Amino acid sequence: MVLPDDPKYALKKVEEIREMVDNDLGFQQAPLMCYSRTKTLLFISNDKKVIGCLIAEHIQWGYRVIEEKVPEVSSENEKVIFERQKAWCCSTSPEPAICGISRIWVFSMMRRKKIASRMIECLRSNFIYGSYLSKEEIAFSDPTPDGKLFATQYCGTGQFLVYNFLNGQHQT
Repeated sequence: MVLPDDPKYALKKVEEIREMVDNDLGFQQAPLMCYSRTKTLLFISNDKKVIGCLIAEHIQWGYRVIEEKVPEVSSENEKVIFERQKAWCCSTSPEPAICGISRIWVFSMMRRKKIASRMIECLRSNFIYGSYLSKEEIAFSDPTPDGKLFATQYCGTGQFLVYNFLNGQHQT
């Protein structure tokens, strides 16, 4: 875990990784709104390569995703294709949240090996000293289609919390 008051070389490396992650996720080069409130978790392979990155920040509110019924499909593959392509909406009623995951990324060749889940578990036990966050206290920023599938699987519901990290609605 890299924190805002860590040495400059570590922060510089995190910034390089964030730029690469943003490119891979298709984000515009959006700077973090409140860098001093972020925590970055890096998953390092045995051969010392970064294969996972999670950036989290303190937030106050999340908004529940409104789950849409999946049409009857003949295969699991068709269901995944539908989930990836459909638009999604969220509630306009804010719900309390503590931790916003602004980015979560795993190197494409290492996906589906529980790396993202392990990073979130680590985050949940280390985000606030002496506290273990529940899944209900975490919100995901505008997830990609794969991110939405991951959040649904991780949270055990398609009605997980989301937040817009560009709105700057951070806790003070």
